[in-house]
Amino acid sequence: MTINKLMALDVKEYVEKKNGLTYLSWAHAWAEALKQDPSATFHVDTFQRADGTTIPYMEINGTGMVWVRVTIFGKEISCFLPIMDHRNKPIPNPDSFQTNTAIMRCMTKALALHGLGLHIYAGEDLPMGEAETKDEAKADAKVEPKVDTKADEAVEKVKAVVSATDRANAELFADGMVEYVLICKSEAGLKSYWKSNQTKIDDLKSNHPDLFTRVRDVFSEMKAKFKENASE
Repeated sequence: MTINKLMALDVKEYVEKKNGLTYLSWAHAWAEALKQDPSATFHVDTFQRADGTTIPYMEINGTGMVWVRVTIFGKEISCFLPIMDHRNKPIPNPDSFQTNTAIMRCMTKALALHGLGLHIYAGEDLPMGEAETKDEAKADAKVEPKVDTKADEAVEKVKAVVSATDRANAELFADGMVEYVLICKSEAGLKSYWKSNQTKIDDLKSNHPDLFTRVRDVFSEMKAKFKENASE
């Protein structure tokens, strides 16, 4: 199954509209993903607070950002989404229901980055493939067909979105790590937070070394200060 085929899947019957916005039902989206790849999985990232408790979102200035990773056909794509109200405004101190809603919406968004239902986010009525078929049916059979590059262009757009999203995810994660350092109260807290986010830190080191260096230097500097204060 390629991106082209995922983009060609028609899921518009599962679309819901609320407050003037269009949504793809997460349950139907996930069901369709499993039909295409029964081994598909999604993972919700968790984050450790300064007090040691773990929550399923990153705290950013009193609001929350959920992070979900979806793997289809062996390829993992990470996506993030603010926890928002019905007006699409960030919610201060979100509760469990609001957090869960954001997680499932984020999972659906990650599926779209794989190609499933992407046409809905792009504001198009028809999925890639179906739109092309209808256009072809209208064409005069006697006219020599032109080379259609819509699918290739769409794939390139998806790749660009995924690349930009990966970088944006990395920058937000790095900002969150640095923000934690500013409120951390002990060297033990630093070590614990670093360990609890080891997977993402390793990813940062491999794919965004500049951000990794920034985070590492901030942690190292704060660790040195804790040691200095302890020796006084």
